[in-house]
Amino acid sequence: MDTTTIRTAAIDDLAAMVEVHTQARTAYYRAGGLAEAELADPVEHAERTAGWRRAIGGERHIALCAVRGDRVVGVLSMGALEEGVCELYQLHVRPGSWGLGIGSRLHAAYLAALRDALVPYGRLCVWERNGRAREFYVRHGWRADGHRTPGPGGADYLRTRLRVG
Repeated sequence: MDTTTIRTAAIDDLAAMVEVHTQARTAYYRAGGLAEAELADPVEHAERTAGWRRAIGGERHIALCAVRGDRVVGVLSMGALEEGVCELYQLHVRPGSWGLGIGSRLHAAYLAALRDALVPYGRLCVWERNGRAREFYVRHGWRADGHRTPGPGGADYLRTRLRVG
């Protein structure tokens, strides 16, 4: 029986959320060939912490946690629901919890928020070397829209779009 719950993030979750994000990004950037020095950059860590702090209880973001027992095992941040599109900024699962359906549960919560707000489209960017994430999003119906922005390690971020319906 799955004991994972999805709930709105609270400021008390901040450290655990940053830890999940850090562990997940380390795994996918390392797999994509990013240099170890770039993965441990303290400025990047401070920016992740500030970003999650803004997302928790912010007016322009919604932040969710996936919790198993008393441990945060997944996190999600989305933009405000408006103007026909909602950006999915972050979706990360603690690497030790991959394959348990936690990412899909967080994704379902994102889609439910869009449906409830009658927002017809989702949008996100994914690092092109993150094959695991790219496969996840394709399985969930996301399609590249052709827009690319420079990313780390000489690899682009690919923008994708999902029609919610």
